[in-house]
Amino acid sequence: MKTLVVAATELEIAASIPTLIETKTDYLVTGVGMLATGFALGQYLQGKNYDLMINVGIAGTFNPYHKLGSIFKIKTDRVFEFGAENDKDFIPIDNLGFGNSVFVETLPNWSLPAEFYEIPYTDAITVNKSHGSEDSISKIKQEHGLTLLESMEGAAFFYAANKMRIPCVQVRSISNLVEKRNVENWNIPLAVKELNSWLERFVIAIQQ
Repeated sequence: MKTLVVAATELEIAASIPTLIETKTDYLVTGVGMLATGFALGQYLQGKNYDLMINVGIAGTFNPYHKLGSIFKIKTDRVFEFGAENDKDFIPIDNLGFGNSVFVETLPNWSLPAEFYEIPYTDAITVNKSHGSEDSISKIKQEHGLTLLESMEGAAFFYAANKMRIPCVQVRSISNLVEKRNVENWNIPLAVKELNSWLERFVIAIQQ
């Protein structure tokens, strides 16, 4: 199976690179954010085709009951606040008739390794600004619930894969609770360690 692993930074997949090379799994480091991800994928995928694209990375969670280092699959990912304001109301781009803001996982027609199905699902938002205000965080929780992760690339990845009609999945490890910014409570090393432990097992299994 020809697979492409996509990450925003090399830090997030560095530990897995030897395994990716050994299993002949292609990988792409796009840079941080939706613009960098969209451009990198659009450029890289010209003239290429894959059986599966997988976006991996760390993420923040709005759920205080999630443990740092926990791994989740993303079912749907939303470009957060993509639309227009109407005084105090917000109109999503979907309702304006100019496009979509929600993009989805697209599974291949064959079964993936057991390592994939063992991970629970959740949904996510993709942001240009990591949330750190109590007011904005509270509003998101009220409108979307607690079972939500936050990244800066996921929706752009899904968008590119959907446009290219390539099966795609997104897997993220929790590095922090989305709260008033307090980096002392973050655990990026643990999130990266757990993510790479899973990624190595997955790419080995998918080649068997």
